[in-house]
Order: sequence, then structure tokens, then C-alpha cells
Amino acid sequence: MAQNISKNFSRIGTNIRKIRQAKKISQADFAQLFNLARPSVGAYEEGRSEPKIDTVIQIANYFKISIDVLLTRDLTISEIYSFDQLNKKLDKVHPVKTSENRFGKDAILVRITHYLEYIVNLDKKDYLRRLEVMSVPVTQSGVHRVFEMNGSEMEYEHQGLHHQDLLVCELHNTHDHEDLDNKILVVVHKEGIITRRLKSVDSKELVLKADDPNYPEITIKMSDVLEIWKTTGIFSTYMNPPSRLEERILKVEEALKKMKSEGM
Repeated sequence: MAQNISKNFSRIGTNIRKIRQAKKISQADFAQLFNLARPSVGAYEEGRSEPKIDTVIQIANYFKISIDVLLTRDLTISEIYSFDQLNKKLDKVHPVKTSENRFGKDAILVRITHYLEYIVNLDKKDYLRRLEVMSVPVTQSGVHRVFEMNGSEMEYEHQGLHHQDLLVCELHNTHDHEDLDNKILVVVHKEGIITRRLKSVDSKELVLKADDPNYPEITIKMSDVLEIWKTTGIFSTYMNPPSRLEERILKVEEALKKMKSEGM
């Protein structure tokens, strides 16, 4: 839905300002969080403009505040703090669980259609509990996810990862990036979810490359990175054709067979 909220009843601008103040979030950071222009946030707070309904939904989901409350009531700072405390208690009572099974464990599945929702709600346990899960053959400890591959930039000459392949991933949660060298990563950042191979990384930025050389490298500021996932396995229904090396070996074998049959 793209329509704006009616100014006759909306308190969204005032509440955005109060939420920012309570959370100590700048207008620029708030804008980046919801993919807005910074001047738009100022316009909302001053009552000169109203956000679209899908933006209101994102704000409500992110801060776990009812849309009705967000639009029709003037929130107080104490109410915003009380919402935080309530949500923390609920998260403790209802933690996200990944059950063990004889095949490994159940991992949350993030489909392409859920990418935007996941970015906004990735730290909300109630949201994660609503996502699909699938059994994955992993036995090591740690947090695992399954991401649906979006795009064909990791496919070259019909080899590699294909659009809609399912990538089994392990959360990379340390500052030691040595084990990420040349690994295929799923990087969740403020503007999207990207699957690429690591080229280089330091404390300031992450440089990713595609297996298809026709795609340019991508540089992401580490300050914009929300999660880094290492790909440890792949589920695919796509049958890869033989690689060039395999084709050459087959041709050599066929030539040898032909020579033997001709008595050479």
C-alpha cells in the first residue's frame, strides 16, 4: 500500500521524534534504518509530511509497538521504555529454539520474499519464530540459517550457485576474519542481503566479489553490516553440466577407447 496516513488523526511524527530521543537515534540513522531520505524524517516530525503505510508498518514492527498506538496516541518516554522492558521479558519467556533431530538440526529458512522483513526484524525473536524451518545436516554448535539464493552472480558457465538454491549458513560472530578468506558469505546489511565470495575485509569495510566476472565487486562499510553468515552447504535442484576440465577428461577417455577398439 502506498497511500499516506490521514493527518486528521495521525500522531506518527510526534511519536517518531520521541522514539528517536528515547533510543538515542539520530535522524540520519533512523532514515537509514527504514530506507528513507533524512529530510523526510524531519518532515514527519514537524508535521509537514506523512510516511507511507508500509513505512509505518516497518517502524511498528521494528520497535514492537502497535500500529494503532503509534498512529493515534501521543507516546510518553516512559511508555517507550516500558515497551522495551516488556519485549525483553517476552523474549526470555519465548526464546528462539532450533531443535535437534537425527539428521542434524532445524534451522530458520529465510526466503527471498522475506529479505526486507528479515533485515528489519532479525533481532526480534517473535518474528523469527514465525519463519519456516528446515532440517539441515549439521552437527556443530552455533547458530544456523538457510538463505534462499537471490540472483545468478555466483553462477558462471552453468557452474556454482543458482537462483533459489538454498544455502546452509553458520553465523560468523567473532572479530577474527581469517577463516572467511575466499569463503562464500551471506551478508545482511542495512540495505539488503547479498551473497558473494569474500575478497578482503578489515575493520572498516568488506569487499565482496561474484564468481561471474561480469559482475562488479561490492564494498560494504562494516558499520552497515548487521550479520555475516558463512555458507557451509547447499541444497539445489539444478544439475550442473560437466565443467570444462571434466569435458576434456571425457574426450580423452573416448579417444582412448576408440584407439583400443581400432587396435592401435
